[in-house]
Amino acid sequence: MIQRLSRLADRGNGPFWVLLVCTLLVIYGMQISGAPLKNEVAPGGIVSLEFAGTLENSLAILDSWQGDALAWAKINMGLDFLFLTCYGLTIALASILVSKALKTLWPTLSKMGKVFAILALFAAGLDIIENVALLAVISGWQSSMFPVIAKYCAIPKFILVGLSLLYVIVGLGVMGVEKFKGLLGRA
Repeated sequence: MIQRLSRLADRGNGPFWVLLVCTLLVIYGMQISGAPLKNEVAPGGIVSLEFAGTLENSLAILDSWQGDALAWAKINMGLDFLFLTCYGLTIALASILVSKALKTLWPTLSKMGKVFAILALFAAGLDIIENVALLAVISGWQSSMFPVIAKYCAIPKFILVGLSLLYVIVGLGVMGVEKFKGLLGRA
């Protein structure tokens, strides 16, 4: 998968921008479908359910989603499957693009790009497991293991996504500094 993304990165930034736009569109859809899920019991909406951790907390959140809110939760979960595909590929491709751009500027940081691309894809894999567990909870399966699975997939997922994004941001910063140094050298 990383080699395919690397070949895609060789085509330039176009595929990244397409993936980024798709990711942003799905985020927009998730914001709309997630709005009815935010209340006093679930201030983070579906994210509150991700971190509920116990069947009792999960059921309290589900009970707070009255009327159409439960249908919106299912729509939001469906969109999240699309989102995890989009963000996983977008962040992985961004990591590879940054890695390729840093190859001559900062080789050590460049070598880390593939690792962060893999971490982004692994985070998306954790998100799949988390979503399956959340769908079980939303569908009424009364097992205490599903909220635990969801929580302990959500925690590392967010950490891995954050680390991968940090790599991209630091890499872009290094490229910006090097470009700025080049401009100063020409002045």
